[in-house]
Amino acid sequence: MKELSSKIASIEPAKIRKMYDMAQGLDNVISFVIGEPEFDTPEHIIDAAKKAMDRGHTHYTPNSGILPLREAVSAHFQNFDKVSYNPLDEIMITVGGMQGLYLSLLVLTNPGDEVIVSDPCYTNYYGMIEMNHAVPVTVPVYEEEGFNFTEQGLRAAITPKSKAILLNTPSNPTGAVADRATIEMIARIAAEHDLYVIFDEVYKYLIYDEEDFFNIARIPGMKERTIIVDSVSKSYAMTGWRVGFCLGPEPVISEMQKIQEFMLSCVNTPAQYAAIEALTGPQDALTYMNEQYKLRRKIMVDRINSIDTLSCLMPKGAFYVFMNIKETGLTSDEFAIGLLKDQHVVVSPGDCFGAMGEGYVRLSYATSVENINEGFDRIEKFVNKLK
Repeated sequence: MKELSSKIASIEPAKIRKMYDMAQGLDNVISFVIGEPEFDTPEHIIDAAKKAMDRGHTHYTPNSGILPLREAVSAHFQNFDKVSYNPLDEIMITVGGMQGLYLSLLVLTNPGDEVIVSDPCYTNYYGMIEMNHAVPVTVPVYEEEGFNFTEQGLRAAITPKSKAILLNTPSNPTGAVADRATIEMIARIAAEHDLYVIFDEVYKYLIYDEEDFFNIARIPGMKERTIIVDSVSKSYAMTGWRVGFCLGPEPVISEMQKIQEFMLSCVNTPAQYAAIEALTGPQDALTYMNEQYKLRRKIMVDRINSIDTLSCLMPKGAFYVFMNIKETGLTSDEFAIGLLKDQHVVVSPGDCFGAMGEGYVRLSYATSVENINEGFDRIEKFVNKLK
């Protein structure tokens, strides 16, 4: 048999899934590994999908998604992000934020083009960039600087092959939020070097402590070089529905629509109607979930910082804590695997997210208060055994 794709063979599988798989078969496991809300999708959103099916909305839609959803997305961004996009030709519905990211890279990059990402960053960025025959170029970001890009670090990464900056705020895995000054600095560099910005804002509703969310496309001259990626997955507990959206310049979105026909035709039709209800219907569940995340964040951070040799920053957004384990003397892998074997608690090793993640582990607080407290009782036992 002829060999399979050498490009795909060269891409390493995600280590987060390795930890998830290792936990299978163990009893009484406490999991902080998967970034998924523990809440079920709000009932009024589920009802909207049922009604859509009852009305016969079970057929193909346009490649770019149904117009009522694109109109709802447009109105939402005008209200929340303070940016204006034409639903006819500047918005496309995607299979979650993941497909939006992939399509953005597919349309923007040629083989050998470089895409700048932070280190640490969302682990799937690396694989997506490499699958598109582009090259991820990492910019170290440091705990002491809030895990955000600095101008010096970003400028050092730019070469003649640079094509785009991938900016995720709030950030997975660190919970960092780029403030307006940081975003203006990134915009200035992007314009100076004629770079695109892929703006991954899927956690934008999950910002705490009065932090202001600022969309980079608001800056004069940036709308035409920015592709926004968002979804209903995290904010509305709709991870399994797989509905996201891309917003950007018409020439970019039109290319995405073309590729959609060859890729999967369209997004699940009833799920698109559910997404309309998520964006336009009652927001009580979203408010409640955010209040719960804020409570759970404090509990987790307090528990971490009360344990000798462990520490963390208070994350400003998303639902992750990036816990510093350097004083334990263990590597990220040793800590995560040892904790799983000894206490049946599963976390993500920090080096899943890049070389700069070594010495950290990521934990999701999108779980119950009971799980957080029980999990940290076990983590404390594990750490005490190391002394």
